[in-house]
Amino acid sequence: MKVKFTDSAIEDIQDILSWYTSQLAPDIGQQLVTEIIERAQTLADHPNIGRVVPEYANPNIRELIHPPLRVIYEKDKSLIAIVRVWRSERMLQLP
Repeated sequence: MKVKFTDSAIEDIQDILSWYTSQLAPDIGQQLVTEIIERAQTLADHPNIGRVVPEYANPNIRELIHPPLRVIYEKDKSLIAIVRVWRSERMLQLP
């Protein structure tokens, strides 16, 4: 199965990197983003490892928790689409 980052997820990742840079910790931001990307790639072989997102109760909308972030993805038969990478305390809003 293929894993794809949507435009909204890419924008979220860029915002994360910008925030850590503004806090004078660009290395920490880059490390966090690298970990998120690596973890998301495991979904290609294990698409059901994330829990169902509580706000939606849809078995195809799932999340991986990577503190302090939620990696939200939607799965179908051939694609895992990473749709958001948000702070854990934020309520989910899908594009």
